[in-house]
Amino acid sequence: MLKIGAVMFFTTDSMQPTELGTVLEEHGFESLWVPEHTHIPSSRKTPYPAGGPLIRPYYDIMDPFLALTAAAAVTTRLKLGTGIALVTQRDPIVTAKMISTIDQLSKGRFLFGVGNGWNQDEIENHGTDFASRHKLARERVEAMKAIWTQEEPEYHGEFVNFDPMKQWPKPHQVPHPPIIVGGAFPYGAQRAIRYGNGWIPLAARLDQGGVGTLVGKFRQMATEAGRDPASLPITVFRAPAELDRLEYCREIGIDRVTFSLPAERRDVLMPIIDRWAELKHRLGG
Repeated sequence: MLKIGAVMFFTTDSMQPTELGTVLEEHGFESLWVPEHTHIPSSRKTPYPAGGPLIRPYYDIMDPFLALTAAAAVTTRLKLGTGIALVTQRDPIVTAKMISTIDQLSKGRFLFGVGNGWNQDEIENHGTDFASRHKLARERVEAMKAIWTQEEPEYHGEFVNFDPMKQWPKPHQVPHPPIIVGGAFPYGAQRAIRYGNGWIPLAARLDQGGVGTLVGKFRQMATEAGRDPASLPITVFRAPAELDRLEYCREIGIDRVTFSLPAERRDVLMPIIDRWAELKHRLGG
């Protein structure tokens, strides 16, 4: 069955996580995803991928972990995902504890969507060299895996380095919440295969290369790398509300799609949610 979730930029003026989380669970949706931007610098070294100026929610957005914790407190089945967390801007020891905590509080409902970021100015404000961010992200993910799965973890890399230590709680999910790597084909797909438990491509980018073609190439790459493609489910972000497209995603074995909600109040969001609930029903979910 094709899983369906929603992704939303929560702001002070939008529908809040507790209300939206409750609505999504009541409508039978599988997951809620929250993007991350700590801030948006006024300078611009890299253009906004969608073109034009950045929309306000990019710098008005709430912290994803706190927003998801609020949603977790009022739900029991809804899965809670970062879509995506910018690990290039996060201390891995602190982030590991945050994730273990939310996974425990939600009884194993956390999904760790990760990405390396496109906004050079934002990344550099965190002391990260833009050119080496991909290796930094890999080391931070590897370090967090060690913290989650070992009694006395240590990690020694080029960018992340710590001696044996102790950190609890461990995550509720064993060995840890799924690490679902966002990014375009082929480089984001390669990172997902190297250290992830799934891949998050954007629907629009998949369309440019042909959804079925790129999905097939991803699974072939996984097999060639010694990974079972079944262990790397695909989550398509920001899917269009078109039944035939969703049916095709289901036919080619896409695990999950998410639909995008604008940073608006309930009266604007409910017609969108109702439309997707209808599509979910027509898909047999």
